[in-house]
Amino acid sequence: MHSLALSASLAMGLFTASGIAQCSRDLLIAATESLLAAQTEGTADTLSPLAESVTYLEQFKAADLATGILSTPVAVEFNRSLHDTTQCATYTEMIAPGGAHPYVLGTQMHLTPEGAITNISTLVTDQGDWLFNATGTFYWASREAWDVIPEDQRDSREVIQAAADAYADIFNDKSVTVPWGSPCARLEGGAYTGSGSASDRCDVGIPNGVALVNRRYVIDETIGAVDVFIDFASLPDSHEFRVEGGKIRFVHTLTVMA
Repeated sequence: MHSLALSASLAMGLFTASGIAQCSRDLLIAATESLLAAQTEGTADTLSPLAESVTYLEQFKAADLATGILSTPVAVEFNRSLHDTTQCATYTEMIAPGGAHPYVLGTQMHLTPEGAITNISTLVTDQGDWLFNATGTFYWASREAWDVIPEDQRDSREVIQAAADAYADIFNDKSVTVPWGSPCARLEGGAYTGSGSASDRCDVGIPNGVALVNRRYVIDETIGAVDVFIDFASLPDSHEFRVEGGKIRFVHTLTVMA
């Protein structure tokens, strides 16, 4: 970045002392609203504002915006977005249980401090992917409460990420202590470990000896949430967590099998 541009950015408060870019929440909300509109209509060219150079990935591999999932109309019936003002990043979960082709999508985007989208990475899950059932996903996701947490009760970014990391680490090391909430429910594909009761648990059916690596985080302290894009062994995967009082309350996973 040229010194003049850097000075202007500092003057607008777009960088912290550690050099991490900062974005306004309104800017990030506008970006996720644009993503939802483009995905619903199947008009990738209406996604804005795009940077001059944009990296686009599907299933963690380079893809073409013009021919990828964003060019396909998807009947999204449920969505939730995380807005990470520290990293200028977003995550959007999109569930389409109806129509000719059901999908569950997860998209991370990264933006410049000024709001231009520079990176879009989408996991596309449909029939044949791990426990895929868009109807079940919609049913359970739409019943969970991911409300805004009062400011004086919010966990820090570090606490939220640490909870996600502990969960990911236990897949390869059963000695790790995970801050399980009580209740806690995991939505894995369309399968749910809970029933909406006080006895719901997430610490069931966890394999051993599986490394979850190359983690990319989007954290939103306002709703106590973090999404992590992960290489689940060799599979493209997303794990999204709701953390309340340092404890894991909800987990949503997407795993691409192809």
